[in-house]
Amino acid sequence: MEIRNAVHPLDMRKYDTGRIREEFLIDGLFSQEELKLVYSHSDRMIAGSACPISPIALEAGKEIRSEYFLDRREMGIINIGENGFVKVDQAEYELHHGDGLYIGMGARDVVFSSLDGNHPAKFYINSAPAHKTYPTEKIEISKAEPAKLGTQEEANKRTIYKYIHPQGVKSCQLVMGMTILEPGSVWNTMPCHTHDRRMEVYLYFNMQPDAIVFHYMGEPSETRHMVMRNEQAVISPSWSIHSGCGTRNYSFIWGMAGENQIFTDMDAVPMKEFR
Repeated sequence: MEIRNAVHPLDMRKYDTGRIREEFLIDGLFSQEELKLVYSHSDRMIAGSACPISPIALEAGKEIRSEYFLDRREMGIINIGENGFVKVDQAEYELHHGDGLYIGMGARDVVFSSLDGNHPAKFYINSAPAHKTYPTEKIEISKAEPAKLGTQEEANKRTIYKYIHPQGVKSCQLVMGMTILEPGSVWNTMPCHTHDRRMEVYLYFNMQPDAIVFHYMGEPSETRHMVMRNEQAVISPSWSIHSGCGTRNYSFIWGMAGENQIFTDMDAVPMKEFR
């Protein structure tokens, strides 16, 4: 498990491209037969992936000093690959492409597997500390709460699917969902915002090999950008904006952890203040 320390916004102003990527980029996701996890000191979020050819068991690792991974944590999973299974203790859940799963605190044994090892599942994982157990629950994309936003004129026509949130599948602090941009739309979360009460992690996917997304981050008055490619993720501290513009449409999964789960609890940044 990789460890990423918290970053002060004044320090980020001095970072070059390499340092920004070193601190915030999560690369190497969905490597077959590997459990990839990154522990961020921003709200103690863990982001990662499992792409099983044969079954992969979730292990705690020495970094979280726990008997088992979900001893004091909860987890959200979204499958962006082929059909697969997540076994949670004695129950097994089949996740098709786009399906999600919430696992509550206290689950001891979690095992990832694919229906067909030649065409594996791609499980994207977010995990946050928890203080209460909520029921483990499967979230089919067909039943996730959709919200249509944006316009073609502003190149940001998109559908947001909410998976884990207070009005849907409940959790202690983890909030998770997926946004799909329509063809011809390239902007996400613009005008931008911050939310001091929670951090966020983005996973960009459904991108062509030669496509890129310019992910914008930093304080609204001191923005920086990072070039993102398919199936890369980026850590966004609570003080940072998180917005992107691609060379063509794409999708992304957003996961948040922190003090407040209310989706609209954000501080909008007027376009005149954006620098």
